[in-house]
Amino acid sequence: MITSRCHVAAPATAEDPGTEAGLLRLREELSAEYDLQEVAYRFGEADFRFLSVRDSYALLDRIDPEEFLKDEQMPYWAEIWPAAVTLSHVLMEELGLSGRSVIELGAGVGMASVAAARGGASVVATDYSTEALRFVTYNALRNGVALDTGRLDWRLVRGDEKFDIVIAADVLYERVNLLPIITAIETLLAPGGVAYIADPRRRLAEQFLELVGENGFAVTASSMHDAVGDQSVAVTIYRLERVSA
Repeated sequence: MITSRCHVAAPATAEDPGTEAGLLRLREELSAEYDLQEVAYRFGEADFRFLSVRDSYALLDRIDPEEFLKDEQMPYWAEIWPAAVTLSHVLMEELGLSGRSVIELGAGVGMASVAAARGGASVVATDYSTEALRFVTYNALRNGVALDTGRLDWRLVRGDEKFDIVIAADVLYERVNLLPIITAIETLLAPGGVAYIADPRRRLAEQFLELVGENGFAVTASSMHDAVGDQSVAVTIYRLERVSA
């Protein structure tokens, strides 16, 4: 179930004073709590700027020990991972998103969700961390797109809302999450829908693919590379479709 759902409206104009004021206020709030960095990206013919935390490891000291024992959540949401960059390229450059409904699992700071919204999709960006959703809101406002944000626990996905496309970037890092992710995709995907999972070739991907096949999905894999600094990072895009009965 998606909780704490909020709508982020696109600005009425490129220099809407209400949006500018809200953006400045949110930036000030975030900068009071985090060491921030803002980086420019280009996907397709569109330019973007994304705010994230400069050093996610600095957030480890802020983890409540009791909360960590409950769900072992780490602040992975706080930085932009190569898989999110690659997925954003695919969304903007290879898919026709206009009029499609999209939900992102583990959105982090919202890069892929913002790219999908810019591509014309109706987007719901979800993350378990409510801290992450504040960054999604900022990045949506910063890039002038409308989308919804909401908190989602992969282990508790229920409801009737379905989406044409389910996306996720670099979520295959814990074995305990593999089946919940597949169950979430199964629950959220509309008939005829497609899921795109971007993964930086983590070892758990093989187990994920086995489980995907056991749960009635066909998979197509595409290998891609993205530059991170002066290094090239290999990322695989897995395209999941239900197998017809």
